[in-house]
Amino acid sequence: MPKFLEKKLKQEYGSKSNIPYKIMNKMGAMKGNKETEMGKSMEAKHRKDMAMKMEATRVKQRSSKY
Repeated sequence: MPKFLEKKLKQEYGSKSNIPYKIMNKMGAMKGNKETEMGKSMEAKHRKDMAMKMEATRVKQRSSKY
């Protein structure tokens, strides 16, 4: 399951709630307790986007030092 999405939804609805899983099932990221291809691609895209943001931040910090 997309961990970033699970974490975000649990922050919003509470850690004991089952609503995050219902939302991910409805979105198609999960089917029951199994992660779908869509969920895997969402996680991969999130990792890629975060890596790009981190790299942009590093470049920005390096350029501001000089």
